[in-house]
Amino acid sequence: MEQQGTVRIGISGWRYAGWRGVFYPEKLAQRRELEFASRQFPSVELNGSFYSMQRPESFGQWCEQTPDDFQFAIKGSRFITHMKKLRDIEVPLANFFAQGLLRLGPKLGPVLWQFPPQFQFNPDLLASFFQKLPRTHKQAAKLAEMHDHRLDGRDWLKVVNDAPIRHCMEIRHDSFITPEFITLLRTHNIGLVVADTVEWPLLMDVTADFVYCRLHGSKQLYVSGYGPKALDTWAQRVAAWAHGKESPDGKRASTEDAPKLSARDVYVYFDNDSKVRAPFDARNLIKRVDKLLL
Repeated sequence: MEQQGTVRIGISGWRYAGWRGVFYPEKLAQRRELEFASRQFPSVELNGSFYSMQRPESFGQWCEQTPDDFQFAIKGSRFITHMKKLRDIEVPLANFFAQGLLRLGPKLGPVLWQFPPQFQFNPDLLASFFQKLPRTHKQAAKLAEMHDHRLDGRDWLKVVNDAPIRHCMEIRHDSFITPEFITLLRTHNIGLVVADTVEWPLLMDVTADFVYCRLHGSKQLYVSGYGPKALDTWAQRVAAWAHGKESPDGKRASTEDAPKLSARDVYVYFDNDSKVRAPFDARNLIKRVDKLLL
């Protein structure tokens, strides 16, 4: 039997007022929305960490509210990517990993580093950043010890069971459409985010031992839904990735295939949330992928 990786299809964030009474049941308490969403999907993106540091208590609550086999994808701090633009980031990185991520334990999934549209390809700067990223929980705890005074008394440095930490990068500038960028990602085992939108590059290059995909709405950002034909296309891609293969279609920056693996884990998140399409599109994609992977 052909091997396949674990596929996790979910949503980007879970707290949206417009979802109440549409995706979420009527009268469901807001504090129970994550509990409900995590029974519908095996993973969600945690967005709050992009905007500001969270507290260990929050990570602990999110962990308790979700099933044992659930995973969170964590958005990296925009202070690092958008404001510092990867320069002088040793302490900000330590603060990011000290804020409580490690309290998720095995529920800590990939860390998503989303870059602004004006950020251009700089191989030396990126290589330096990739080398600073912790690749295990224990490495993250060691890095987190360097946090500054703002986290004194509110850090979390405990590791019960060590595990790998995956990282991926979402680009939003055409300068990244070059084989040199793909080679750099593969050298450091950093996932290239397959980002579906008309506003940013959509590349299908596989660059790591997993694949990370964000579906923002291919016609109108954060709005467009995905019809049956589009979902069928994405299901074929997800199934190929799960079997360790390249996407059967789509643009790539490099002519070289990724190193062959028998299977790859795949993470897919719908971010077309403004018209409550995301959770329903995610459900429909799950059904299609399940049929292909039977």
